[in-house]
Amino acid sequence: MRTRPKLAAVCAYVLVAEDDPKQAELLRRYLEHEGHTVLVAEDGRAALEQVRATSPDLLVLDVMMPRVDGLDVCRILRRDCDLPILVLTARGTEDDLLLGLDLGADDYLTKPYSPRELAARIRTLLRRAKLTVKTPDPVLRLGDLHVDPVRHEVRADGHPVTCTPGEFQLLHALAAQPGRVFTREQLVLRLHGDNFVTARTVDVHVMNLRRKIEPDPSHPVRLLTVYGVGYKLADA
Repeated sequence: MRTRPKLAAVCAYVLVAEDDPKQAELLRRYLEHEGHTVLVAEDGRAALEQVRATSPDLLVLDVMMPRVDGLDVCRILRRDCDLPILVLTARGTEDDLLLGLDLGADDYLTKPYSPRELAARIRTLLRRAKLTVKTPDPVLRLGDLHVDPVRHEVRADGHPVTCTPGEFQLLHALAAQPGRVFTREQLVLRLHGDNFVTARTVDVHVMNLRRKIEPDPSHPVRLLTVYGVGYKLADA
């Protein structure tokens, strides 16, 4: 019996713009399982900033978002680039869907949707964009601190830094949005894969990271505490 040849996997750099933290985390996990590198933006303005800063291969865009809604994000991006955009919408009427496509979306899914269908739609859009098998290399550089999510490597002042999986996940989340203050609760959501993560876990990871990336851990200049709020990575 003849078998179908397997399609080559397309590993891409995907930006997910979704303001629901649980939904965003589910999307992140599923797409990372598919082999993609994923960055999450929590509102429309952050999505626009991340597209300009990181040049992703594809944008998964929720329509209903704060600050700048998804349709406006589509309209703005289409003036500047031809980035493939997959819209997620709870609006199921034909007029709403046609409006999204008219504004520049390449495809859409109506909530609730199957993650498998989402992955298939993404593969189709990437093939249309003529992306072949590739290894994205979105190295995050903040001065002499480099975070490489593809190779799972960190370098500080030119030297390699060994991180645990939890430390790397936390550092990557902070480095992806330098200058932004994350609460401990927001960082807990990014430490996936560990069912026992607490705010105290975040504090321990921060303490250990400072020992590894700071010239003087007792006077940090990179991984900063914002008292009463949480942590941020200095925008070098």
